[in-house]
Amino acid sequence: WWEGRLGELEELTGHPVRWRYTRPGESGGLPPADAMLVAPLTTTSACRWAAGITDTLSLGLPAEGVHLGVPVVTMPFWSTALGAQPAVPRAVACLREQGVRVLLGGPDGYEPHPPRTGDAATFPWERALAALS
Repeated sequence: WWEGRLGELEELTGHPVRWRYTRPGESGGLPPADAMLVAPLTTTSACRWAAGITDTLSLGLPAEGVHLGVPVVTMPFWSTALGAQPAVPRAVACLREQGVRVLLGGPDGYEPHPPRTGDAATFPWERALAALS
């Protein structure tokens, strides 16, 4: 869905859009980040990130960034059933221990939805973006 919108995204940000790691000899093309938002975060991505599995750019940049002093915020989007899997709360705790601000629960966080009722159109982007301020 996004490949056809690369030009639009580049115009919006003023920077090239990257979705994969650069190859040797390729320019990174991005300035240092002031902050990073990882959203919506799935249980799969939370567990991979916490385990240090950063084989995608979308996990590698924030995994490195938090240890370079870049503020990193993430807001999950998952069901109560997936969130109940024992690895998920451990992953959330691990990310928080590293300094990632995980917006899960509480007045400013995401409350997991009942199974099979998630609607991506209702994701609280405003709350996620406000957490970067």
